[in-house]
Amino acid sequence: MPENNLAGSMSVSSRKVILGSITASIAFVLELTLVPLLLPAIQTQFDLSISELSWLFNSYGAAVAVGVLMGGWLGDTFNTKRVFGVGVMFFAFGSAVVAYGGVYEAIIAGRVMQGFGGGVFSPLIPLLLTRSSPNRPGKILIVWGSVAGYVAAFAPFLYGSTLAIYNWNLAFVIFAAVSLAALAIINFSLAEDEPASLTKSGPSYFRLLRSRDLWVMFGYVFCTYGAITYYLFRLPLWLAENDFRVASIGFSLSTMWLSFSVLSTLLRNKVDEPHVRGILLAAPVLIASGFPLAYFCQDIACLVLASMLIGAGLACSNAPSTQLILKFAPKKMRAASVSLDITFARLGGVAFVAVLSQSLFGYAVVAVVLMCIFAFLCALAAAKRFNA
Repeated sequence: MPENNLAGSMSVSSRKVILGSITASIAFVLELTLVPLLLPAIQTQFDLSISELSWLFNSYGAAVAVGVLMGGWLGDTFNTKRVFGVGVMFFAFGSAVVAYGGVYEAIIAGRVMQGFGGGVFSPLIPLLLTRSSPNRPGKILIVWGSVAGYVAAFAPFLYGSTLAIYNWNLAFVIFAAVSLAALAIINFSLAEDEPASLTKSGPSYFRLLRSRDLWVMFGYVFCTYGAITYYLFRLPLWLAENDFRVASIGFSLSTMWLSFSVLSTLLRNKVDEPHVRGILLAAPVLIASGFPLAYFCQDIACLVLASMLIGAGLACSNAPSTQLILKFAPKKMRAASVSLDITFARLGGVAFVAVLSQSLFGYAVVAVVLMCIFAFLCALAAAKRFNA
């Protein structure tokens, strides 16, 4: 059979698992990219203060951080696809609650359910994909990453230019519909999944947290992802305050994700020794450069350039940080290490938004630059250990 015939070498069940997993990841990515675009409309409809709006935004991120830890442990202990399906179900139900809740408290509850479900299923996606394509795991992961990256790049622009005339609730209806489609697809292949096993022992997170090198990398992830999440939260609100149209806001966010996708593709063969050190160090520099540019130059061209720098920073921090975390992880605990990687990234976003949401944007820029300096120092220490 030809090597490039990836689909032909799989069973029908494996193809359904791949399709269902990628569909679920699209729902997860749509939430990440579209919700920042919806914040001004939600704030206006419910007359929310910036503090209340940050709670609405952060409730999801905090729930994801908890759900990721649960998903990693449950996926290693029970039937992986069934755990994945439960997570997708929580995500879909939470999205529906947000869409039709009608009051602030119901939206918060829906965001928590949505975030917990996303946290449970998202770390299981690469596991399901590589199990379904054991002969070509790298290829299927590249396909997955490409689809997610370009959905992230074009969704804000398409929504802002075509669907913004509808109520913001429509986006959450879309999240629910896409995740339910993923659940329907993957349910057809459950009969061929591995049997549940209650005898497996889950990961020992205490053992992981005793590693000094991992703490250095978690600090790096906390700061870089925290800064990027704050940018996603604050930029749409700041642009709306300055009377930018929804389409312009969507275009700025799309530019960030497109920059991330394109640079990630270009770096795919470079994220290795000895290049990883330079790429890791470049991320906080790029992020720290983007924030002052967005603040001091309010022209749309400058904002697009700032978004490109932030997206490039995400591309330079994403794969290299995961690579080092996997290298520093204790034996047989790589999956648990990735779960903690995601958790610290989400906690960084929650912390940055909570602390800086009520600050003037200028003060927030100074705080972000200082945290990027700390991330740069963490990168220096980690890269030195990586090359040792």
